[in-house]
Order: sequence, then structure tokens, then C-alpha cells
Amino acid sequence: MNAPHDSLATWQDIDRKHHIHPFTDQKALRDAGTRIMQKGEGVWLWDSEGNRFLDGMAGLWCVNIGYGRAELVEAASTQMSELAYYNCFFGTSTPAATRLAALLAEVTPQGLTQSFFTNSGSEANDTVLRLARHYWAIRGKEKKAIFISRRNAYHGSSIAAASLGGMAWMHSQGGLPIPDIAHIGQPYVFGEAGGEDPAAFGRRVAQELEEKIRELGPHRVAAFIAEPVQGSGGVIVPPASYWPEIKRICDEHEILLVADEVICGFGRTGKWFGSDYYGLKPDMMSMAKGISSGYLPIGAVMMTDEIANTLVSGGFLSHGFTYSGHPVACAVAVRNIEILRDERIVERVETVAAPRFAEAWGGLADHPLVGEARTIGLLGAIELVADKAARRRFAPDRKAGLILREAGLRHGVIVRSIGDTVVASPPLIISDGEIDELSKRVGMALDDAATSLSN
Repeated sequence: MNAPHDSLATWQDIDRKHHIHPFTDQKALRDAGTRIMQKGEGVWLWDSEGNRFLDGMAGLWCVNIGYGRAELVEAASTQMSELAYYNCFFGTSTPAATRLAALLAEVTPQGLTQSFFTNSGSEANDTVLRLARHYWAIRGKEKKAIFISRRNAYHGSSIAAASLGGMAWMHSQGGLPIPDIAHIGQPYVFGEAGGEDPAAFGRRVAQELEEKIRELGPHRVAAFIAEPVQGSGGVIVPPASYWPEIKRICDEHEILLVADEVICGFGRTGKWFGSDYYGLKPDMMSMAKGISSGYLPIGAVMMTDEIANTLVSGGFLSHGFTYSGHPVACAVAVRNIEILRDERIVERVETVAAPRFAEAWGGLADHPLVGEARTIGLLGAIELVADKAARRRFAPDRKAGLILREAGLRHGVIVRSIGDTVVASPPLIISDGEIDELSKRVGMALDDAATSLSN
């Protein structure tokens, strides 16, 4: 189709006829029509009608160094001109893939030295599942095949990754979860602790892992997988007591600890990885999103030498993707990580942006609709409530979170609603003034939502 699409109506008509969207009410979208995004610069986006939005979600938690970085365009162009594609099968590699593998070994937590490349976070978590089971099988422990995850966790949308996730509404489609995946509770203080002391709550929820391991049998459990901070679950920040207890349990029962760093990785928490923030030493780590700032699709699984060398000892590995280690994606990821490192963007998040964000976002807690406003690094969440004192939620059919999200768009700010939790995850290069502007616009959206919900 070569005709120019120069009107919103034309784009929307084509979209209705030919495009099924991810994670979308298809009928509602076709009735309303799509918004067409056309341009991005820094933390700002423009749609086809010229409306400007402060992107409080960095795309989908991923545009860490912001839109419009010419260095990444140049990296892609240079690599495409030299070698647009070759695979990593048949005993081959490319300079870009080897450079990225070496760079990841430098920036990831100590002990994670070897990588396997994928094209997304979902594929990375599928890979974790397969490689961990294969690892135990090589060691003569074939029965260690069960993965334990958390309810309300998100680990991707492919069959294995969605099964690892603990979202019942996702499991309701496609016959999920697959066998040998179990789930325990989440460390969601606001939503589930009640009046319990947060530290005690964190330890108690962590101990559900030990109870589940004993129920299933340690000889059958391969790994525990979790995000350091649950992103798509609603920016659920665990109490400080949670992760030390999880680590103790995994070590005691010879269970692999897998950190899903797809959202938390590459500076989001103010450390290079959420595992750094919490002092974890995971056995395996999945990553995507911020590895290329979303400019091209790429993911990876990092693992320890012990796991990698065991896999090597097993001979032929029957796993991989046509685009594993795609040279253009790898070249862009290398340049992206170099920018994060050389411009000290992660350090600025920790010392400047995160404190400013905590102050500005925390100010939203005074609003009558907000039961809690919390942040960690450049991740933020507000909990919408009908009764602030009692922390009572709105009835689900009121769709308070969606009302706030739509009000945000009218005020030129993009945030995300996860039920009645509204979350933000702006580009890491956001300025102090833009942080203030983000919170100001969300505050105006809260006022609009309050009016709508009072009717």
C-alpha cells in the first residue's frame, strides 16, 4: 500500500481493518479509534494531530535514555551497512554480539558472566525455564523441574512466560498455566498487609516460598523467579525484610534464584539492576526493554559460570532463535549501555532524579483520591481509593484507574492504570523540571477524576 496516510481517519480505518492490538479491548478500540503516535524527543511524544504528551511510562518501561538519540540511529545504520544480519548458529558470531556479551558481563551483578540472547523479555523467561530445567537434568536431577513464581507477577505473554506469571486473567485465555509451575503470595504491603507490621509481613510472605518448597518437595523444585520490584503488577515495592529471607530459603533448599530484570534493569531503580539495589546474587537474570532503551527488540539471559559450564558439559543445546544475537540489535544495545555508563545516567537517577521524583510524586499522597503514593528510583505508583481513611477501593465497575489515565491524556501526560493502581516510569534522562511537570499534570488529572467519580 503506497498511498500516503496523512489523516487520522485514514490511519484509524486501516488499523480497524488490519491490526489486532496487544493487551487491548479490541471492540472498544475499534469503536473509539487508535491514537497515532508520530514523533518523540527526550521525554516528549507527539501524535498525528500535533498533541504533545510527557511520556510518564517511557514507552512500556523501556525508553531509558529518551527518544531521539542520534547515537543509536547511527549505531544501527553503521551495523546495517556492514552486516545487516547473520545468526549465531553453526559455530559463528558477530563483533556486535561478542561486544554486547562482554559489556553485559561488566555491568551486571558480580558472578553473572555469560549470556544467551533473545528478542524479548518473554523469550528471555522462556529461555530461563528451559535452561534451568536442562541444567538440573545434566546434573542428574531431572525431577527438579518445578518453577515457583508469585501471584500477580508478570513475566511475559508467551505460553511459558505467561504461565510463570501469576495473573489469573491472563491464564483464563489459552489454557494456561502449563504444568510444573506454582505460585505463592506477593509482598504487596498496601493491598494485602492490613495492619500488620511491614517487616513482619515481608518475612511472612517470603516464608510462603519455604512452605511451598516443602509441600512440593525440594527435590522437585528447580527455581524461584521474581522481579526485584513487580512492575506490571503495580510497582509493588517489597519490605526490606523480604529479599534476605527469600535468598536464605533458596540457598538452604538448593533452589536457583532467578531475577526478572526486564523492567528493573539498566538504571530504573537508581542502580544498574534491581538485584544491585537489594544486594541479591541471582543465579540467572532475564532482561530486555532498557537493554536497548526500546530502540530495537532484544533480550538476554545472564547466568553464572557454574550454570553456563554445566550447560556446556551437556553438549548440544537444543534452544535458540533466528534472531538470537541479531547484530543490529546488539550494536544498538552496546551503544545504549555505553551512553548509560559514560553519561553516568544511572548515578544521576540515584542521586538527583530519584529523590526529586520521590518528593514530587509523594506530594500526590495529599489528594483525597490517593491512599498511597510510593516510589523507588524512577518507578512510581499511586493507589486510588474511595475512602482515604479506610483505604477502601472503588467498586471495580467504576474503573477509577482508567478514568485517571484518560484524564492524564487530556492534560498531556501518559501514565498507566493497573486496576486502581496508577503507575509511572519516565525516561531516566527526565529533568528536574520535567519531573515536577509530570507530577503536576497527574495532580490535575486526579482533580478531573475526582469530579468524574463523585457523580
